[in-house]
Amino acid sequence: MKLAWQDSDVLDLPTLGTRVPAFDGLIEVPGGYGAKLAWARDQAKVFRTEFATTGTPDSVTTCDLITLPYPTKFGLFRASRAIAPFLSITNRMLVVRWTENDGRKRVLLFEPSDHELGQNTPYFAALIRRTPKPLQSLLTTQHGTVLGHLTRLGIEPEDVDYLLFDHLHTQDLRRWVGTTSPQPDLGGAVVRPAFPNAKVIVQRHELLAMSQLHPLQQPWYQPETYQDVRPDAFLPVDGSLILGPGVAVVETPGHVLGNQTIVLNTSTGIWASSENVIAAECLTPEHSRMPGIARWARTWGQEVVINANTIETTAEQYNSLIVEKTLVDRSQTDPRFLQFFPSSELTASWANPGTSPTFTHKAIAHS
Repeated sequence: MKLAWQDSDVLDLPTLGTRVPAFDGLIEVPGGYGAKLAWARDQAKVFRTEFATTGTPDSVTTCDLITLPYPTKFGLFRASRAIAPFLSITNRMLVVRWTENDGRKRVLLFEPSDHELGQNTPYFAALIRRTPKPLQSLLTTQHGTVLGHLTRLGIEPEDVDYLLFDHLHTQDLRRWVGTTSPQPDLGGAVVRPAFPNAKVIVQRHELLAMSQLHPLQQPWYQPETYQDVRPDAFLPVDGSLILGPGVAVVETPGHVLGNQTIVLNTSTGIWASSENVIAAECLTPEHSRMPGIARWARTWGQEVVINANTIETTAEQYNSLIVEKTLVDRSQTDPRFLQFFPSSELTASWANPGTSPTFTHKAIAHS
């Protein structure tokens, strides 16, 4: 399948920010994944010290988008003993604002998912077809839209500089970045971008991989929606970068090849957010009260419980989680848990016994 950027020079465009050298050399670490884990943990400590000196953004605001069902065997991997086949996750957007050294104001949206179009992702489309409509409405709650939240915050779409996702699973970006040709399923016209000045920050690896997906990846992507998107809307990056004061993107491969994590230095300390896990307690499973989690981690010597809907490279994802775990501070609400904010966070639901989280963040707030 030919995607929009294959006939352009988008993959050769210069990137942004300040490169983070701390994680260079991981591929060359001798030995197996265990040796790479020890190296990654040490380098995360190095970067943590450096990152804390970069300052803080002007503000971080959390916006709830949608609560929806998700298979327990994916979200809690092999650890859960819950009888419920599904749990609930709440997807949230972070609005991050900062000021550059030259005084320019920046606005970044992290995880601004277009959930209406995201339902067409093969896995979720199949799940929706199998679920009776009355049950769908009971299990899914829409809290707000990306554009609605921005209106509430007084942010014009034209003022958004960057769109950032931890990876492009389920994402259909046509309404956000626009298209170069008519789209029959979106009214039959060329789609004008909702965010005309925004660049999508994405790991170059993931852009390249989407043109020829592996069968294990196919249920989670919508590559056909990228055939006509504006190629100049993408800003490919290689590895980890400091984007602004107290704002960084760190490459965290494993869940997908081009996975990335936003890292934020705030008034409560350092936070990280991605979908590598779905609950803060999955980074400290010894403190989880959910059935099976602590026991499984103790029995198998597992330091984390990964989100495993795609197991592209499980050991890499585990190692990336240790990087995230090492970077962040402890929660000021409950120091047993870390300031890791799942971009899709486990949420208690009457319909899913045994999956109620021990602890939830619900939001990052900084101003």
